[in-house]
Amino acid sequence: MSKFGELIDISIPVLLDFYTDWNEAAKNMHAVLRDVAAAMGDKAKVIKIDVDKNTELAEALRVKGLPTLMIYKNGEMVWRQSGEQDANTLIGLLQEYV
Repeated sequence: MSKFGELIDISIPVLLDFYTDWNEAAKNMHAVLRDVAAAMGDKAKVIKIDVDKNTELAEALRVKGLPTLMIYKNGEMVWRQSGEQDANTLIGLLQEYV
């Protein structure tokens, strides 16, 4: 968990994607997140977290549906939503917190 704190406690927005390889909707987000990361460059971070390998973290954050997306800034959650999102929506959200 301390590693998680280091990941999110930075001054640029961090988009977290909670996924599993067996969930089709979560897998569909991979290409979208690649586009978001490319568009944002070093103004934001995009991090994918496999819930099967990080069950403790997923439970602590009450991740129920997949994919679950969260944006953190300075260690604080500023946005959260479950379900697929398009790249333009995510880019727009991240730009609000840059």
